[in-house]
Amino acid sequence: MHQWAERQQANILPARYYHVVFTLPHSLNGWVQLPPEVIYRLLFQSAWYTLRSFGRDPKRLGGEMGMSAVLHTWGQNLSQHVHLHCLVHGGALGDDGGWRGARSHYLFLVRALSRHFRGHLVSALRQAATAGDLHRVTRPGDVDDQLNTLMATEWVVYRKDCLEHTDTVVRYLARYTRQIAISNARILAVDDHQVTLRYKDYRDRDRRKPLVLDGKEFVRRFLLHFLPKRLMRVRHYGFLANRCRRRRLAQIRQALALVEKAPDAGTPASDPELAYTCPHCGQPTLRDRDPHAPATQA
Repeated sequence: MHQWAERQQANILPARYYHVVFTLPHSLNGWVQLPPEVIYRLLFQSAWYTLRSFGRDPKRLGGEMGMSAVLHTWGQNLSQHVHLHCLVHGGALGDDGGWRGARSHYLFLVRALSRHFRGHLVSALRQAATAGDLHRVTRPGDVDDQLNTLMATEWVVYRKDCLEHTDTVVRYLARYTRQIAISNARILAVDDHQVTLRYKDYRDRDRRKPLVLDGKEFVRRFLLHFLPKRLMRVRHYGFLANRCRRRRLAQIRQALALVEKAPDAGTPASDPELAYTCPHCGQPTLRDRDPHAPATQA
């Protein structure tokens, strides 16, 4: 865990970062245990495809993004809660070799991300069903009914700027690279019939509470989080992919260094709108006041 965190810290760029979480709808929990390798693979692919599509859009960043994603399958009470924690750069590497930073503090609107993510994953699941990869879903009409229902509901994507806490987020993600569903420290008592564990209730102001589970129920919940053999729970995409990471990061650092050394644009300091200095590149820039930006993080 510590070695993984140290490697990721070495790859940190002097740029804005975002912590993005893509959550699999709970109504798909029943499918996860049928073909888990298929569901997890499509979850990773859809999350990356969503960010990659937004990053490649010329109206947004117009370049190649980077993402590190860690699979997490449990909630505090050991329930099945499948989601990806992603550390995403707030910029993209353009085809010209230049760095294109995010134009706004919120990177991309979460509603747009969630709908794009939903559309891609539902489409991928339909293709998997057609190809016979979901053959263990045997109830007549279940595939079409489930996917049609999913397209009619809002999905959850969380996004938060972690400019001041990038190191903390890296350590947070590192815990999930080796961690199991529950640590010994959270188990308060065990007898012949029950297990008492401690959990954090996020719906009640993060209060820590005891939870008593029947022994069989505890084992059932614990086994939900066993991953298929050889499944990679940590994956890197874009310019962080293993095949090109070293070369791309060196290219980005060079591009960022050129931006820092760029001559002053001569912006008159008397204009409060134009005299704002970007905290990331140090250059004078317009202050972003997007009236459509969400007031709160989703």
